Amino acid sequence: MQHELNLLQQFAGTFLKDINMGVFVINTDFELVDISDMACRVLGLKKEEVMNQSMDSIFVELPAEHRLVHRNILEGMVVRNHALSWTNNQDRYELLLDSNVLRDEQNKIVGAYIIFKDVTNLRSLEEQVRRSDRLAMIGQIAAGTAHEIRNPLTSIKGFLQMLRKTLQIHGMDRESGFADIMLGEINRINELVSEFLLLSKPKNVTYQSLDISQVIKEMLPIINNEAVLHRVIVRYDAAEKLPQVIADGELLKQVFLNICKNGIEAMVDGGQLVLTERVDVEERIVSIDIHDSGPGIPMFVIDKIFDPFFTTKDEGTGLGLSVCQRIIHDVGGHIRVSSKGFGTTFTVGIPYP
Repeated sequence: MQHELNLLQQFAGTFLKDINMGVFVINTDFELVDISDMACRVLGLKKEEVMNQSMDSIFVELPAEHRLVHRNILEGMVVRNHALSWTNNQDRYELLLDSNVLRDEQNKIVGAYIIFKDVTNLRSLEEQVRRSDRLAMIGQIAAGTAHEIRNPLTSIKGFLQMLRKTLQIHGMDRESGFADIMLGEINRINELVSEFLLLSKPKNVTYQSLDISQVIKEMLPIINNEAVLHRVIVRYDAAEKLPQVIADGELLKQVFLNICKNGIEAMVDGGQLVLTERVDVEERIVSIDIHDSGPGIPMFVIDKIFDPFFTTKDEGTGLGLSVCQRIIHDVGGHIRVSSKGFGTTFTVGIPYP
């Protein structure tokens, strides 16, 4: 019997160390008895600092409704496949949580356990498929209708420019002003059609081996000019030597410019935009973190920002980030975003051979 008990204890210790799941074990005093290594990594905890501590003190900085573990779990509340989001520094995780009580031989509650699975990649894949389907449909519509829209617009614009010139010659400044407004609106329609066309597959894509650092250096002057207008300081933390990736350099510039421009515009009263290069050798991915010190993105919005036509800007089309995501997905990469209410970080990850 003692041998079997030792075997179970050894299994439990190995299980908590090696299992790729988050595990908490708590006693009836709501104190942490044991925790898996994966839970520590995802939640940003140090095992030696949280063992035997009250769960209230471990999550003291979080409002009660956002805590991972609640006292009513010791009252027999069972949780199954509860979905929640967790942000640890710049990393955002999608978790599925289960919990139940632990009982002794007399059926008395002696503690509880919480188990969670990291389903970030699965949720991200589901979102990617859903958005790709929508973008493909919009791209087909765009390719079929863009020229039909642009042709009459070109005629209207040409005749309107002639009419404006005639109005100016006859000193009809008020009417000439109206013509300027109409020409401005026609230009906006043309820009929208151009963004539609970007959703369809670009025809002249050139995939080649390239250095992302060089791509960023080429677009930095444009970013700096935009930043000066908004009283924003740009900092670029370059890595020593990044592995080459396979991508289209011009399309990558479009992605980085769009994300940087969004970040700069988010900092209404000035701030700092930081571009950081890093390499994940295990996953073989080159990542660029683009962090702004703006007000952050609310949680109820952050899941929608890559959806086509979703925008928080008065004059935005809501297509910019959708196009960026499609460009990066086409080279096997990902775009992720994290925000904790005081700044936002976009991470563009591209695999290297």
